[in-house]
Amino acid sequence: MAWWGRKEGDRQRWVLDPLVGVGPLRFGMDPQQVQDALGEKGNFTRFQGGWGTEARRMVSERYDEPGLTAFYGPGPRLAAVVISAVGGPLVRLGEVELVARAPSAASADLRRLALEGRVEARVNRHGEAEVPAWGVSLDVAQEWGLAPEGHLQRRDAVITGLLATGPEWAEDLWSAEPVADLLGLREKPADAGPWLVADAEDRPRWQCTPLEGVGPLRFGMSPQQVSAALDGEVPAESWGHHPFAAGGPWEDEGTPEEWHVDKEYYARAGVTAHYFYASQARRGSALVRVSVHGRSGPLVSVYGIELIGRKPSAVEADIIRCIQDRGLDLRMGCSGDFGPGDSQVWARAERAGDTSVSGACFCIEGFEYHG
Repeated sequence: MAWWGRKEGDRQRWVLDPLVGVGPLRFGMDPQQVQDALGEKGNFTRFQGGWGTEARRMVSERYDEPGLTAFYGPGPRLAAVVISAVGGPLVRLGEVELVARAPSAASADLRRLALEGRVEARVNRHGEAEVPAWGVSLDVAQEWGLAPEGHLQRRDAVITGLLATGPEWAEDLWSAEPVADLLGLREKPADAGPWLVADAEDRPRWQCTPLEGVGPLRFGMSPQQVSAALDGEVPAESWGHHPFAAGGPWEDEGTPEEWHVDKEYYARAGVTAHYFYASQARRGSALVRVSVHGRSGPLVSVYGIELIGRKPSAVEADIIRCIQDRGLDLRMGCSGDFGPGDSQVWARAERAGDTSVSGACFCIEGFEYHG
């Protein structure tokens, strides 16, 4: 059963046995034993290495039922389990429920258990509690549910999921290679708080012309032009790559030292600029998407809808009314973000403590938006 068809009373209830296992799963099981214990086949399996029988091995397997991802170390043997916050089993450690709760409450309870057990509790990359001695760390995710009309609906709260590991990965829980790679953690900055939300009166207002740009930013700008348009602000963080690295598929197209910017975060402006390699004729990175952050970004409206700094459910309700009134199509991205028609404007949500606040992405025409 897909998670959106699963009522809260239908979710399995599991117990965590620290460093030993969770529910029917035991760390050290092979993939077939995991399947047998769950009574299900995995929905998506990921391998690492070449296709030869010696080099290729399973590193993870996702199970939509009951709602988890199993991660494997050498062998392959089960080394960690990530329990989905939305639809996964409800897991208990002692008397404390760890999954599908307000993060602040779950973290406080886990820290209290650690204090009683005289073990260290730390703050993880999500700003939540983790206890390496027990191989347990809290995750967070947006809460989703079904609207009365039957469609998927993003709720305003964030809720807890769970990472449980065996002893091999317990000390550095989120950094184990299969976990970090599959969840894209190496490319994502940590978001451990504080999650301060700027007041509307303290934010500038930007105008938006869909498919062309937002505020002073225009699609096609170089990173240098973006910085100049933002009053010379220097990006707080920058990500990029060497497209012509020696031994790579395009090594003959340029020099190994050439660096292309992929995205830049501007903290003062409250935006992230995303780039794509423009062309062989025009070397360098060109602006293709702008993410306006809900906690700190400028106010932007489209079709009369205020997109930034509001409850996500309210923004999405306004978008649905807008497309009904204007006869537009409703577009939904892979991560559940909404957009009206072919505007390439996407309403999204970002964390603000135990709740969330609306942000938005603005993209060039034809951009393949994944969230």
